[in-house]
Amino acid sequence: MFGKPTVFVDANVWFSRTLRDWLGLLYLSDETAPFHVRWTEDVLAELLVSLRKRHPDWDGRRITDIRDRIVETFEVGRVEDFVLDGSYHGKDPLDEHVHAAAVACNADILITCNTADFQWDENNSPYDLMSPDEFFVWVDDAATHVVSRAVVDSCGYWMSRTGEADLPARLKANGCPEFAERVRRHLQGSAGRHICP
Repeated sequence: MFGKPTVFVDANVWFSRTLRDWLGLLYLSDETAPFHVRWTEDVLAELLVSLRKRHPDWDGRRITDIRDRIVETFEVGRVEDFVLDGSYHGKDPLDEHVHAAAVACNADILITCNTADFQWDENNSPYDLMSPDEFFVWVDDAATHVVSRAVVDSCGYWMSRTGEADLPARLKANGCPEFAERVRRHLQGSAGRHICP
């Protein structure tokens, strides 16, 4: 991949606050984000339905705020037109719109928590398929300074909010064990001192 890849993000990634936060942090931690993010209204609708099912007691504003933050952060990323042309051969027919939108926006990477559901052929797929863990590790390999800055920002945010910032534990709990280890190393800093108390 040359230059900044375009990534299409599935609803199951947006569903996790931890994954959502890291995607935003990595996107915003540098003047020139290391990747472009794409999404559709269909994906956000799926996200909102899933949030309501998981949190039937949440006020409307709480769910609306999540949608608004995604749209504001990645405002140029909306994919408005895509065609379901039968080229999707995955296990879940409800993922066909995700595939179609990724193809329509010429995504280099489709990030999803259910990579096994996509019928993916490394040699013939129009995009790479990555889990959030794989994608975040890829960002660390490609732009480690961006991850370092995001770690400092995330640590400061959680320390000010809750008095603790166990970033690796949150990542592991959300299916990102490899990236959790990368974050642990960033937290230790080059001199072996923890940058986050």
